[in-house]
Amino acid sequence: MATASSNENSNTVMKSVVSVPLHLGLFPALDGLSKKYDLETVEDLKVAFTEAEKSVPGFTQELLNGVIQKEVPNEVSFTKSLLRMSGQNSQEYALQRKEKEFFKLGEQAHTLKRILSRIPDEMNDRTRFLQTIKDIASAIKDLLSAVNEVFKKYSTKANRRALDIQKKEFVKCSKGFSDTLKSYFKDGSEVPVYVSANRLIHQANAILLVFKMTTPD
Repeated sequence: MATASSNENSNTVMKSVVSVPLHLGLFPALDGLSKKYDLETVEDLKVAFTEAEKSVPGFTQELLNGVIQKEVPNEVSFTKSLLRMSGQNSQEYALQRKEKEFFKLGEQAHTLKRILSRIPDEMNDRTRFLQTIKDIASAIKDLLSAVNEVFKKYSTKANRRALDIQKKEFVKCSKGFSDTLKSYFKDGSEVPVYVSANRLIHQANAILLVFKMTTPD
């Protein structure tokens, strides 16, 4: 039987990794095994895969890609499926604090992820896609505004530095996404847009995770 200490360590591990394929792809599949296997075994598997993802970022994506490629040998299909999946909510990134600033942050992050996940279904309709791009730009702006409001609750230098680093990574990724869109309208290549959108969702999740794991002063 796991001790309280080992359970606490497992929870810490499982909260320290940002991975849509892990949390929205593999974990639901493992949860489905709980009907055949005991819950502790399923939780142990989750921790093991989380450790693997932490040690080798992208491990879960490669694993799922390998499985899917056997059934549907198409890079575009997997990348599009991953992006569609990314718009779903996940408890791993849910903020538990009840203050309105944290609630707003969670809502804005989910809005951005949901809009980005629509890209595969709207790229072939230029009018709809252009509107989606505008919606994404607004959602990014709103998310950064929400981040700034929550940021005010942190005063210690160490906390603010960690949060600021993640914010800068998100801004950098947002600019990268914009550049990818410009290239798309020149060469029509879809996959880089899907990949870049997934990266932006990853950074949005990373923002949620860092605020979730950092206690306000």
